[in-house]
Amino acid sequence: MKKFLYWLIAIVITLVLSVYQRMTGPTNPKRVTVELNGESYKLRLPRSGVQQDEIVKLKDVPRDVEAQLHYRRYPTADEYTTVDFKWEDDQWQAALPVQPVAGKLEYYITVEGKDYPADEPLQIRFRNDVPAGILIPHILFMFAAMLFAAYTLLLVLTRKEYGKWLKITVVTLFIGGFIMGPLVQHAAFGPWWTGFPVGTDLTDNKTLLSFLFFLAALATLKWKHNKWVTIFAVLFMMVIFSIPHSTNGSEYNYSTQQLETAQGE
Repeated sequence: MKKFLYWLIAIVITLVLSVYQRMTGPTNPKRVTVELNGESYKLRLPRSGVQQDEIVKLKDVPRDVEAQLHYRRYPTADEYTTVDFKWEDDQWQAALPVQPVAGKLEYYITVEGKDYPADEPLQIRFRNDVPAGILIPHILFMFAAMLFAAYTLLLVLTRKEYGKWLKITVVTLFIGGFIMGPLVQHAAFGPWWTGFPVGTDLTDNKTLLSFLFFLAALATLKWKHNKWVTIFAVLFMMVIFSIPHSTNGSEYNYSTQQLETAQGE
C-alpha cells in the first residue's frame, strides 16, 4: 500500500511539473481573449511552426468583423507587413510565411481596430518537423527520469532503501537527455548540442547540470550523508526542469544568414 501511495504522489508531482513547464513555455500557443460587442472569444496564437506557412486562425470570431495580421522578421528593424484575414473554411485565417530553420517572426493581430496581444508582439520560431520515433522516446525518458527522481525522493524522506531507484534515475536521464535529446535537437534545428561549452541553450545546460548532480549523488552513495546529496539533486532537478523548454535556444541570424546557437549576448 505504501509503494502504491509513493508512486501516486510521484506521478502527481511529475504531472504538475510537466503541465507547468508546458503552459509557461515559449513555444506553447499564446492564449488571447478578444472582446467584441460584449462577447469574449478565446484564441490560441501559435509560437512554433515547422517548414511551411503557419496559419493563424481566429476561432469562432464572427464573420462581420475586420481583422489584420502584422508581422516582421525577428530580430530586425524591418517594417511590419500587414495582411488581411480571409474567411476560409468558416473561420478567419491569415498566414505567417515560413522562415529558415530557427528563424523567427514577431507578430500581432488587429481585430476591429484593437491590437492583440496588447502588451507586446508574439514571437514564433520555425523548425524542422521532428519524427515521432525520436520525439516520443525523448519525452517518455525525460518524463520517466522525473518520475523516478520523485519516487527516490519519497524513499529518502521516509528512510527507505533508495539506491536502486537513484541508479535508474541516472540511466533514464542519460538516455533521455544525452541520447534522445541531441537527436531531437539535430532533427529540429541541425546542431547536436548547444549547451556548455559551445553555447548557452538553457534546455541543454539544465539537463547537463541536473545529470552532474545525480552523478555526484551516485558517486557518494555509500557516504553516510548521501541522502542530503540525493535530496539536493532531486530538488534541483525539479526546480530547473520547471524552466520552459526552448528558452534561449538556437536562432537564425538574418544579417549573416546563418543559424547561431545561443551565446548569452
